[in-house]
Amino acid sequence: MYKVFVNDKPLFLTNQIVKETDFKFFLLESIDIEQLIVNYFQNKIQKAYLYHPDEKEILNTLKTKIKVNHAGGGLVYNKKGEVLFIFRGGKWDLPKGGMNKNEEIENTAMREVEEETGVNGLEITQKLQKTYHIFKRSGKYRLKITQWFEMQTDFDGTPVGQIEEGIEKVAWLNPDQIEDALKNSYENIKLLFEEEKKLQE
Repeated sequence: MYKVFVNDKPLFLTNQIVKETDFKFFLLESIDIEQLIVNYFQNKIQKAYLYHPDEKEILNTLKTKIKVNHAGGGLVYNKKGEVLFIFRGGKWDLPKGGMNKNEEIENTAMREVEEETGVNGLEITQKLQKTYHIFKRSGKYRLKITQWFEMQTDFDGTPVGQIEEGIEKVAWLNPDQIEDALKNSYENIKLLFEEEKKLQE
């Protein structure tokens, strides 16, 4: 099952038939995806399931209905065990960005972290999960698939937010501060930290 966020609300892609209770259930093959997304953005839908019988084909089927953007991002730790966060659009987020043509996704993730925060000397320590969300650009809805990587750095300078990307501040946050920041963050980022916690247990 995949969890895609639309306006920070969940859209599940599933090969299980689920009885409706507090959500809507649709067939992925026949759904008008644009109309469904509009209903999410207008708060007419809080949660929905899209059904397709073949789990391996679910994501490919969705990709035939909506343009896909690939992105890479970093969950970056410094020597003190703090995590690098950016603040933009009134929310805490992690640095990430779109893939250039013919670029390896690992290079995308490291380049974007460096561009958005000024932090360099990055080393990927492990590949994390992918997250999925739908956004609007130039009047069209897109599915953004972000591949996340855990990274380490010895950087001890002052991080600087990329102004042209609307980044208001960059901060290293300790575990207590992270907990606080996640209360004002995106569902995908919360998901990433839940997964990170499991990996460290």
